[in-house]
Amino acid sequence: MTLKETGGPFRIWPKRQCSQIWIRYRWSVAQKVAFRRNIRYGKKVRNKDGNNAFMIIALVNNKGGVAKTTCAVNLSAALAKPARRVLLVDLDSQGSASFSLGITRADLRPSAADVLLDGMPIHKAIRNTAVEGLDVVTGSMELANADLVLADTRGRENRLKDALTPIREDYGFIIVDCPPSLSLLPINALVAADTFIVPVTPHYLALEGLVNLLEAIERMRQGFGMVASLLGFVLTMVDYRTRAATEIVEMIRSQYQTKVFRAEIRVNVRLTEAPSFGRTILDYASSSTGAEAYRSLAAEVLLRCRKEGKK
Repeated sequence: MTLKETGGPFRIWPKRQCSQIWIRYRWSVAQKVAFRRNIRYGKKVRNKDGNNAFMIIALVNNKGGVAKTTCAVNLSAALAKPARRVLLVDLDSQGSASFSLGITRADLRPSAADVLLDGMPIHKAIRNTAVEGLDVVTGSMELANADLVLADTRGRENRLKDALTPIREDYGFIIVDCPPSLSLLPINALVAADTFIVPVTPHYLALEGLVNLLEAIERMRQGFGMVASLLGFVLTMVDYRTRAATEIVEMIRSQYQTKVFRAEIRVNVRLTEAPSFGRTILDYASSSTGAEAYRSLAAEVLLRCRKEGKK
């Protein structure tokens, strides 16, 4: 019996089926406990702000140009409130999420590279942003060497998870923006995460890449005992002026049904302008269609987290 044959992690498995999975993949006791707690029962803890359980969400896609960083930045801003702090972790060596929040290249250090590669405590790399309730750990060019630097490091896939452990209860959400690949950094994000979101554009090549991404994540799930579940697909850069976009949106919704968020991020000039001013769309153009779309997406994310019993 394989994970795929049992329907993946998106269904509640009886104890006997769980036991078969554990024997097949030789999971450790800790992996068994985490699996049943997160997937079957849902994790119930409280953070220091008194809110329900924190959630670590990774935004992943091995294809570039799908507005993943734009989604990470603006979703983080839409979720952030004084009573619900959000931490955005930028794992991209280009540092685009950091620049989008007004941080200059000269101010990127200390960054996620210092935390993951040099073992710096993460609280030393966290900084405030202009958005109330939103903190950030910046990305930097040194992250491009992560695979080489950590090649011989034991447990290298757990570096981010271990780094986040001391501070995860300080935040209602931790959003991880991943580089467009399935290298060591996205693997770290998926191992650390409770769930993940896949931004996808309504383009043919992006649709083909989506199948490969899900297959790769399933292999990682088996190899690392990963318990992160798919929270949903978010359609980005949607342009209904083209027939192809309309057809592909229909195909994605037909194929993945309720796993696709209802909110769609349509092509919007304000979304492309906001990063150049170092501001989120909610701050730059709060009444734009882009801002409304991210508010709707944030509301759906909250609802889905609560339904899963994790928020």
